[in-house]
Amino acid sequence: MTEDWIKPERGPDGVVTLVLDGGPVNALTADRLEVFAEVVESMNAEALVIASAHRVLSAGLNLKYAQGADAGEAARIVAGLNRAFVALYAAPVPVVCAAAGSAIAGGLFFVLASDWRIAGHEAQFGLAEVRVGVDFPAGPLGIAQAELGPVEARRLMLPGQPIGAQAALERGIVDEVLPPDAVLAAAKAKASAMAQSPPAAFARVKSQLRGQTLAAIRAACRAEEASDTAWISDTARAAMARMLA
Repeated sequence: MTEDWIKPERGPDGVVTLVLDGGPVNALTADRLEVFAEVVESMNAEALVIASAHRVLSAGLNLKYAQGADAGEAARIVAGLNRAFVALYAAPVPVVCAAAGSAIAGGLFFVLASDWRIAGHEAQFGLAEVRVGVDFPAGPLGIAQAELGPVEARRLMLPGQPIGAQAALERGIVDEVLPPDAVLAAAKAKASAMAQSPPAAFARVKSQLRGQTLAAIRAACRAEEASDTAWISDTARAAMARMLA
């Protein structure tokens, strides 16, 4: 868990940009998810911006790594996905996602857990879990259900195919679409503007908006992590191998 893949950059207005810098597609592992959760949970900021040092925001789980994960490591992945994205969704400060590049599968939850989402016009967005044979951990599932609603959840989760930025805008998955090189500056400006609200009031209103949902998500996460159901099956490993091929 020593990998330094999150690069916090603090602006003069107290907005902290968390730059994902874990290789070309910011692939997720249990270690990376735990590091991200720790950073978010301990961050002292007026607002957060999620961004990437690479062309892709995040392609989700590292499939080569997941293929070889035993039951214990698979459980760590589930716990990491739950902790990381619930922490982001529950952050009491404004969170803006600068998705200049694509966000797929687990990577889409950096977007869905944010309060405002700005996409690059060439970015793709999707939930591909069904195609690699895994279901959704309780945390990401609850966020998807709350943020997408039943229609968009069905459209993204069952086919498992990505959509473009304009379609994501029309469906309410992102809030703005800009040229990729304009996304980060716009996200920082939006975060700074949102941070002008009285912090305690912002935190209370966000809690009013998400409090019941978060309580249900956290209860579902506890129940899930107490179970001994295998998350990565042999069928899933074979599906991952086909995707990698």
